[in-house]
Amino acid sequence: MKVHFIAIGGSAMHNLAISLCKKGYQVTGSDDEIFEPSRTRLENYGILPKSFGWNPDKITPDLDAIILGMHARIDNPELKKAKDLNLKIYSYPEYLYEQTKSKKRIVIGGSHGKTTITSMIMHVLKYHKKQFDYMVGAQIEGFETMVSLTEDAPISVFEGDEYLSSPIDPRPKFHLYKPHIALISGIAWDHINVFPTFENYKEQFKLFIEKIEEGGSLFYYKNDTVLNELVKNTHNKINRTAYSTHSYTKRNNQTLLINIDKEIPLEIFGEHNLQNISGAKLVCNQIGITDNEFYTAISEFKGASKRLEVLAKNESSIIFRDFAHSPSKLKATVNAVKEQFPERNLLAIMELHTFSSLNADFLKEYAGSMDKANTSIVYFNPEVIKHKKLEPITIEQVRASFQNKSLIVFTRQKDLVDYINASELSRKNILFMSSGNFSGMDLISYAKSLL
Repeated sequence: MKVHFIAIGGSAMHNLAISLCKKGYQVTGSDDEIFEPSRTRLENYGILPKSFGWNPDKITPDLDAIILGMHARIDNPELKKAKDLNLKIYSYPEYLYEQTKSKKRIVIGGSHGKTTITSMIMHVLKYHKKQFDYMVGAQIEGFETMVSLTEDAPISVFEGDEYLSSPIDPRPKFHLYKPHIALISGIAWDHINVFPTFENYKEQFKLFIEKIEEGGSLFYYKNDTVLNELVKNTHNKINRTAYSTHSYTKRNNQTLLINIDKEIPLEIFGEHNLQNISGAKLVCNQIGITDNEFYTAISEFKGASKRLEVLAKNESSIIFRDFAHSPSKLKATVNAVKEQFPERNLLAIMELHTFSSLNADFLKEYAGSMDKANTSIVYFNPEVIKHKKLEPITIEQVRASFQNKSLIVFTRQKDLVDYINASELSRKNILFMSSGNFSGMDLISYAKSLL
């Protein structure tokens, strides 16, 4: 098979390219810029483009498939030639379905927790040496790539993102997978640039439920009132099962699951993760993993990259990094760290970086999301707002939106760093939360220097 990637350098795209290369496909690609780690990883497999930019000469009639990434524009010259030659053009999720349509498909959706739940299921299956294909939105310990597609694996486990499929396909990605087993962790408005109202956003999850294969299974978090109402209003012939937070206890800053008369120590913590574990367990049970097998494996799960990831620690402080950026993720992450370490002060630092978070109309959704922290800081870079072509926001707007009178707001990286450097860190945890990098901070090196 000869496959060409238009915009091969993206996080998801380059992982899919590597997976197909390992499968024995002849892979080529183009992009106008490729950053690390994509660049080195593509180079290691011999599929890094020799030069950057778009070259229609790479689009030839003998190509079996074109895979189009979100980074490409509609007027891309390679895309135009592919259309002129009437080549088969796939979006990223379309191609994943094409590769797994004869397999049992498991898809994990939700506004929060989907990466972690997918990672948990992958960890359990790998621990017990089960064969499976997968796609997940973060780097997971023990897995070389974020995508794997094979000939022999009988099942596939996909993280189901609700964002758009490609520049020429406005369908949400998770509408294309047609799962046999699906899970929805919860619904909280996000991606305001694509789904301008909450009703419009909710509708995407209703459509996702309706696309579950007949006779399939849906697992959903029962304490999410919006999600419960949505499930009640779908009538396709599937099995619906609600789940809640797993029973647990805490001892010496460690969380332990309670299973009948046993306690299972965990590497992770937070009520949101205990909800994630309940959902992951139901999915694993559905594909033949016993309770004992699940608990044995999950006790060694350390989390996905940038999900309460420990950057540095000493006897009295831990510095965490988390991908949290939407209001629901922010609140769950702040609450988790504070509740796990109640005797320590918490300095929580959040960057407004996404299109939604920098939108003045959406900001009010953040009300109360950082209240559990002892000190709350919000950082945003006005240059990012200009780059996204959004209306400017002010420090006063941010303070008013979070409804936190003691909230500190910075718009310059230097001011943020100076404040942290001047803080007393003894018996204090620091939590960095962003889908970006605080205007180019090397958080790993900085955290180590602080402790």
